Amino acid sequence: MIIENAGLKGLKSDLAHLDSVSTKIGFVRWQWEYYRATYDLKLENKATNDEYFLRFNARAVEGKLESPYTILVLEDSYIGRGTFPHGLDYESPVPDQILKTANTKLAELKKQLSE
Repeated sequence: MIIENAGLKGLKSDLAHLDSVSTKIGFVRWQWEYYRATYDLKLENKATNDEYFLRFNARAVEGKLESPYTILVLEDSYIGRGTFPHGLDYESPVPDQILKTANTKLAELKKQLSE
């Protein structure tokens, strides 16, 4: 599920700042290559033991990801339910509490990147 109106799409940041801010909020840069990166935040539904992953992508517009000075532009934010052994189901409904937490984390990220 793409999270509309998160306000992140199109924001720019250098890699060092994006990594620092996103890590403080709880995101991890799991996948990356020279020109793009994917940041994930694991959210757990304690009632059902389901795991959800809040994810956003960033693409290099200046430089490569091997440099902390690389400029990245943020793309869509989305959330999916983790599936065994390693996948995400983007079509599953997301519980309101998980979605509320996801939106709070995205708002915090937007605020930190906009300062």
